[in-house]
Amino acid sequence: MNRLVILAAVVAFALYALFSSVFIVNEREQAIVTRFGAIDRIHTEPGLYFKVPTTFFEQVQIVEDRLLRYDIGNMTLQVSGGQFYEVEAFLTYRIVNPRLFRERALGDLRTVESRIATRFDAALRQVYGLREFNAALSEQRPQMMREARDLIRTDMAELGIDIVDVRIQRTDLTQQVSQQTFERMKAERLAEAALLRARGQEQAQSLRAIADRQAVEILAAAQREAEILRGQGEGQRSRIFADAFQRDPGFFEFYRSMQSYRTALGASGTTMVLTPDSEFFRYFGSEGLPTVSAPAAAPAAQPVVPEVTPTAPAPVTQATP
Repeated sequence: MNRLVILAAVVAFALYALFSSVFIVNEREQAIVTRFGAIDRIHTEPGLYFKVPTTFFEQVQIVEDRLLRYDIGNMTLQVSGGQFYEVEAFLTYRIVNPRLFRERALGDLRTVESRIATRFDAALRQVYGLREFNAALSEQRPQMMREARDLIRTDMAELGIDIVDVRIQRTDLTQQVSQQTFERMKAERLAEAALLRARGQEQAQSLRAIADRQAVEILAAAQREAEILRGQGEGQRSRIFADAFQRDPGFFEFYRSMQSYRTALGASGTTMVLTPDSEFFRYFGSEGLPTVSAPAAAPAAQPVVPEVTPTAPAPVTQATP
């Protein structure tokens, strides 16, 4: 039994010594081996390594060998001119010197990130403070990120940290500045609209005046041409009537009388009170034939002759067509 106990103890000690002296470093890690608290060696390549058994003599600290990220959000920054932004940004960093990281930051990422937070805040304030209101929303944004990275990189290199990149995720106006900006943009748009409206009204009045003048000129030209054509027509009409009168004066008088009957009596008829020897009824009763003789020799047309009282001072004839 004693031998078995001793053998088991030896095996257990051997296993403990074996496992406590072996450690593995993968491709995403680095190892710092310290002996009695002082840095003895550093392993940056992945693989299987050995150390003095037990943690009393040598200890192994595994640190990251990959890109790490630190975020900062809802940060209020003042730009040149007194305006304010709300900014969200982040940076990526890597531990490139484990020895400095162990000596100056005690190998603690929380210490490093505390220092990063202070430097990152100061760098962003400095970069934004040198620029105008719209710079972060323009093509200057990449340059601002590079400047912020360079400002942080120098200080963090003392801790064995390399700042790989700085990115600005969001840049928004604060609520107060947003309202002021909206009111200013609204006033600018209203002023621009009023200017365009005034220019449009001016142009409309100018075009309306030109159109009115052209309308007056067109109407005047049309009236002048109409008067000329009307005069020419009247002249031609007069020549035609004159020629017709010269060719057959009796027929011309007959035709004019028929036109006068049609105009005076109308389609529905009318009642006229005239003297029997009125010149108006000269062609009544002529059976449609014009009278060539003198007007006195022409028979009086009496379609309807009412009785005439002899004692009447002025006998009249009532004719109904």
